Amino acid sequence: MKLTLGFSPCPNDTFIFDALIHHKIDTEGLEFEVFYDDVETLNQKALVGQLDITKLSFHAFAYVANQYALLDAGSALGFGVGPLLISHKYTAESLAEALNKDSRKLRIGIPGKYTTANFLLGIAYPQLQNKQEMIFSEIESALLNDQIDLGLIIHENRFTYQDKGLTKIVDLGDYWEKLTGCAIPLGGIVINRKLDRDVQLKVNRLIRKSVEFAFANPKSGIDFIRQHAQAMDEAVMYKHIELYVNQYSVNLGEQGRQAVDTLFSLAQERKLIPAIQHDLYIG
Repeated sequence: MKLTLGFSPCPNDTFIFDALIHHKIDTEGLEFEVFYDDVETLNQKALVGQLDITKLSFHAFAYVANQYALLDAGSALGFGVGPLLISHKYTAESLAEALNKDSRKLRIGIPGKYTTANFLLGIAYPQLQNKQEMIFSEIESALLNDQIDLGLIIHENRFTYQDKGLTKIVDLGDYWEKLTGCAIPLGGIVINRKLDRDVQLKVNRLIRKSVEFAFANPKSGIDFIRQHAQAMDEAVMYKHIELYVNQYSVNLGEQGRQAVDTLFSLAQERKLIPAIQHDLYIG
């Protein structure tokens, strides 16, 4: 049986899926047709039900929970892993002054409408509405070229922005942690509800085994990870992996599910997402 599978080319995802797609573990008769896309492209594909299994932002999941169920394996949650709001011209103090004058003039580059990063920005700075969607890797350049005033960065850009003379305004992950006491849910792996339950459970089991293999053999997928990480320094690649792949990636567990439930509950209270009619999880 062949299933379509989408995930990002970022080191955390290639680290997680290397063993699965390269048959370093027994895939129990399953084959995978893989699609590599940035997170917002994956979100958009999920909105039209294009893939059997896909990585997506938890924000986007709210719009497709009727069609997809969340696996317990493969998610990106954690403490100290949130998106950063950065700038080339503003500090936290000068931004506060600008917000008091006219927030509509401030141009904000975001990595996608349906990203969890954008959802968190909406909670922390609801007055920032002049948003421009762009590929996450282009946001730093847009700031340096004065195309935008503020940038919302995710992934490996957390490790590179300071080298380019950019300044952190706020760590939205830290903001979330202080607000809720929970780990921040960034992205998860979902599976189409139309697939048989035994297939859903098998995929969940295989992804867990793939993560466990990667932890046990951290250098096994280095060539595959580097191939998709473009010119990223190896030390940065492993910082990225260390930040986003953890015990929640093996199994959400009670605390992971609580964090996801808190995110969805808070988002629904603030009318940022539609009401959810289905159980979020596969079981």
